[in-house]
Amino acid sequence: MAVEADGVPTVAVHTQPFARLARQSARTNGTPTLRQAFVPQPVVGVPPEQLRAYIDGPDPVSKRPFIRELLEGLTGELTAEDLAGVSFERDTPRLLDPADEDSLHQLFEQNRWTDYMPVVLPTEERVQAMLRGTSRKPDEIVGQLRPANFREFWQFTVEKVAVNAVMAGARPEYFPLILAMAASGMTARSSSTTSWAAPAIVNGPIRHEIGMNSGIGAMGPYSHANTAVGRAYGLLSQNLQGGSVIGETYMGSIGNVYNYACTWAENEERSPWEPLHVQRGFKAEDSTVTLYLGGWYTISGFGTRETWQERFRRSLAACETYSPPIVLLDPIAARELVDKGFQTKQQLVEWLADNARLTAREYWDDQWVRTLIKPHAEAGVEPWASMLKAAPDEVVRKYRPEDISVVVMGGETQAAWKMVGGSLGRAKTVKVDDWR
Repeated sequence: MAVEADGVPTVAVHTQPFARLARQSARTNGTPTLRQAFVPQPVVGVPPEQLRAYIDGPDPVSKRPFIRELLEGLTGELTAEDLAGVSFERDTPRLLDPADEDSLHQLFEQNRWTDYMPVVLPTEERVQAMLRGTSRKPDEIVGQLRPANFREFWQFTVEKVAVNAVMAGARPEYFPLILAMAASGMTARSSSTTSWAAPAIVNGPIRHEIGMNSGIGAMGPYSHANTAVGRAYGLLSQNLQGGSVIGETYMGSIGNVYNYACTWAENEERSPWEPLHVQRGFKAEDSTVTLYLGGWYTISGFGTRETWQERFRRSLAACETYSPPIVLLDPIAARELVDKGFQTKQQLVEWLADNARLTAREYWDDQWVRTLIKPHAEAGVEPWASMLKAAPDEVVRKYRPEDISVVVMGGETQAAWKMVGGSLGRAKTVKVDDWR
């Protein structure tokens, strides 16, 4: 810690559910004996007398008085063990010892290299076949990943991505798309307690080249390409970022079913508007993938009947304040909105932003808004600075237009639509063609 570097004794205080994570993080950073103390959970939204009882009571991990843990941590002399630190080898062997198939499957599961579904064992022959899907060299660095901001980055190569693509059951023609997703630097296995996933939207010719489904059942398990690519992205994220282990490198409180596979293709041919990648500045003939930190919620609706505006407003009100929506529209619903006056996608985005409103009191009462947006407001960044000055009962916009996505997908059996959490402002779009 910086204060310790300046000669100020420090004890890190955490809540009980994070004990294993805190100790593992200390070890990973070379300070296994870091002085730490723990209090019960929760600490947000509880009365002061309950918080005081935490301090006066026992440390729930050590079972000793919390104050004693704190004082001894601050005043105790550093031992030889404290000063020694720790180092360890982060590399893994390129090849495993030969074994029968059942034993290897068991080994992969024991080492948490899988998503607990059967994998295709990555033999040298299969990995070499996957590598033929790209012109990039096997030892070329693709990028780096980490499960959380306070963790170190792990670099990985083309070959390591290929290993995970094989495990997911992907085919060599999918490999450039999988490499592009890996190169984004955005993990599909975020350790956030909020249980994020990583929805991905694929655009351009690659959709047809590998047989992705953007029609009926576009979000479901009805295409080998959609499912295998999404699964490969999840597997490479957990295996190439240093793990995704409950209590150590994964802390999502409820978890997220989207973590299994969350890669969708836009139905560009049936959309009345420009596709997402063109909106993001790419050419229509480019193949791209746009990755979001999202999947926090899903809200569904059908049709744009007489009361469609009220329905959309209620759905927007239900969307999490810190996580703007990806609005997924069946082509029928998209065309109905065109008939209602939204000739361009931007017109619809502006309407959505203008109709996603709540009081300033509710906006600033949101935990993540206070933590992640309020500092920008206090620094004078607009529009948040003006919103911070609003009276408690004044109605304010929840989202900026540039944070809202509109994507057309579906098979025109129903004027269906969904809102899935994912901010376009924090999304990353990667060109697949660069990884062929």
